[in-house]
Amino acid sequence: MDGLTKGDFTQNPDPWDLFRQWFADAQVSEPEDPNAMALATSGADGMPDVRIVLLKDADERGFVFYTNTLSMKGQELADNPQAALVMHWKSLRRQVRARGTVTKVSEAEADAYYASRPRDSRLGAWASRQSQPLESRDVLIRAVDEMRARFPDEAVPRPPHWTGYRIAPVTMEFWQDGAYRLHDRVRFTREGEAWTGNRLYP
Repeated sequence: MDGLTKGDFTQNPDPWDLFRQWFADAQVSEPEDPNAMALATSGADGMPDVRIVLLKDADERGFVFYTNTLSMKGQELADNPQAALVMHWKSLRRQVRARGTVTKVSEAEADAYYASRPRDSRLGAWASRQSQPLESRDVLIRAVDEMRARFPDEAVPRPPHWTGYRIAPVTMEFWQDGAYRLHDRVRFTREGEAWTGNRLYP
């Protein structure tokens, strides 16, 4: 555990400061995708749904991920713009949970991130009808080839159906494994612009 967050993390009054420390620790120790997070949404029918997405930005405004707006999660967020997430770092025996309201990022933010992606990923965003039935993988590959012909240059514009979402948390919870299941937990609740932390029984 050398080099990791020191002291009693439950005493830190700032959840974003604590998140930045833990995320930095995870980027050093986690062997695969330290930015992977389980994202839970629900649509108009109230049925919950969950999947893994990649966290692409996080600051006091919230947690940001990108996706196809016509996907299942995009449709659910249109119906019910609220979500929950959990990041689990097995190498550290830690997890972070949060839940809150969801809004789309600005056009400028979406354009900037989209432009930073590899060209084939940008083409894939055009070719994939995410969450729709697919006859075969060959159909998908042909669609990518069609997009490659449509956009022969390096510049590939962002599709109108692809953007980012920001989860503005109203609660954030930090958990660290303890011996004999005597874990350490602290939950922060947002009240206006301030946060109140409470240590929890494991």
